Amino acid sequence: MKITKSFDEKKPTLYLVPTPIGNLKEITSRALEVLNAVDVIAAEDTRNTKKLLMAYNIQKPLISHHEHNQATSIPQILNHLHNNDSVAVVSDAGYPLVSDPGANLVKEVIKEDYAVVSLSGANAAMNALVASGLSCVHYLFYGFLENKSSKRKKQLDELKDFPYTLIFYEAPHRIESMLQDVLEVLGDRNMCLARELTKLHEEYIRGTVSEVVQVAKDKKGEMVVIIEGKPIKEETFDMKTAIEKVDEYIKRGLKTKEAIKKAATELGCSKNELYDEYHKSH
Repeated sequence: MKITKSFDEKKPTLYLVPTPIGNLKEITSRALEVLNAVDVIAAEDTRNTKKLLMAYNIQKPLISHHEHNQATSIPQILNHLHNNDSVAVVSDAGYPLVSDPGANLVKEVIKEDYAVVSLSGANAAMNALVASGLSCVHYLFYGFLENKSSKRKKQLDELKDFPYTLIFYEAPHRIESMLQDVLEVLGDRNMCLARELTKLHEEYIRGTVSEVVQVAKDKKGEMVVIIEGKPIKEETFDMKTAIEKVDEYIKRGLKTKEAIKKAATELGCSKNELYDEYHKSH
């Protein structure tokens, strides 16, 4: 077990800094403060990060850190921390590590007993979810599904009985085939497709899967797909059946009160309502 104080100024720190998902004005003052203060910035794509830094007149050394070079970039970042440098990690948009590689870096930094601090900021999944019109109480963020349809269907099949809202990321060139697979495996559920979030052409397309798939293929920009969870079917019963069930339990030797309680529990109805109706009928 390890307990780390995030703001122990004696230790070099790895900062996980969310960046805007579209509108550059949505970066937080805290993020700008950290980017100005650190010694070096590790970026998923240094070209994109340079644009952000130039917009806010921030000049810092950049390290390229992404899925394909982490075997060399992680030791480079650790070396900076060993030399008492603080490092900020950024992705192209949103939170670093969310649907991006990076967990290995954090694991290694923790192992070396340096502080890891995550800042608050933009997240496309949450932006889309709260505006989707679907339930926000319980939800599963899945990220990107597989490219290949057969593998994607297998993933969806594992999710089909989940009763909570499902959140996916998807690219425009795959959205039509992805939604066709959703329709086949999950059925024609309610959904919301959100694209170009926080940008001038931000758009939400709400409807059933069969409706949205008809228009989604012509849309551009990175997309968030929100799918309704499997509907929970409410057990239906009629009062006559419930009363007959009470009589049946009484014949088996239960007292009336116990029989009503047992029947109500079994049928999922109100015990008090069944009690009233039973005594009205007898």
